Amino acid sequence: MSDVGTVAKRKLVRVLMNPHSGRGHSLDDVVHSVNRHWSELGCDVSFEFSNNEQDGRRKARRAVGDGVSVVLVMGGDGIVNTIGSELIGSDVALGVIPTGSGNGFARHFGVPLNIEAAAKALTRATVRKIDVGVANGRPFFITCSMAADASLVRTIETFPFRGIIPYVFAAAYEMFDYQPQRFEVTLDGREKLEFHSPLVFTAANLTQFGGGLRIAPTAEPDDGLLELVVIEKPETGRALANVPRFFDGTLDGLPGVVTHRFKQMRVRREKKAVIQVDGELQESEAEVEVSVEPRVLSVLVPEKPVKE
Repeated sequence: MSDVGTVAKRKLVRVLMNPHSGRGHSLDDVVHSVNRHWSELGCDVSFEFSNNEQDGRRKARRAVGDGVSVVLVMGGDGIVNTIGSELIGSDVALGVIPTGSGNGFARHFGVPLNIEAAAKALTRATVRKIDVGVANGRPFFITCSMAADASLVRTIETFPFRGIIPYVFAAAYEMFDYQPQRFEVTLDGREKLEFHSPLVFTAANLTQFGGGLRIAPTAEPDDGLLELVVIEKPETGRALANVPRFFDGTLDGLPGVVTHRFKQMRVRREKKAVIQVDGELQESEAEVEVSVEPRVLSVLVPEKPVKE
């Protein structure tokens, strides 16, 4: 790892902002905070809007071509994925100023959820190379979910507020309404598993699911492995009765929670269904291929993580 002050020779910083993200957050606050703290490092800072996914990807590629040292992303996990995917394999470091609803990426790395505090903390960050998961060719940094936990994202987004309450209600709704199907799983080409009625089926690169929910408490971002977390339908009642354990980092100790670590996974479902990738839903065929690319993304990690 290296200090952010020595990341690059030119010290060019590009801020890409999602103008539609950030309930209660002002774009002016982001501009003021980043200018204030990063200018003190002698950096040249420029700001651009990411108006949609294609626009964001194009501007991220342009930032790499312009020789920037750091790309700071203002927004939620969706835009972090969009921009960060274009930085994979480059020397450009990704920093996150979280203004989304879940902020799983920022929470994992201890980035403050306050704009001013985040901008300041990232100037004192170290650069850490992390793994990236890939699901059917699409990169993910946090999680990829394939059962009721995928649809959970859509339900949570309908709530006007965040916290533990939306997760409880959304989980109850999705887990009792969802029609499970059998999953046949092959891990690393040799270990074969079968799950008859999974309601939670998540491949995790980081600990967070978003909103403080720790779906994979022991996941490490740079160990070259992903973590599979499964809860089958018969265990749903017990899981819902222990919702606090989803938030306090002890979920993996709950009876009925199955975990496996892997590098490659092939999932065969009975029929096609949506999957969730870093908080975004996408259509998918019945078969899903998941793998990990070790240490291919540079990330700014505050020296003293803030626990949220």
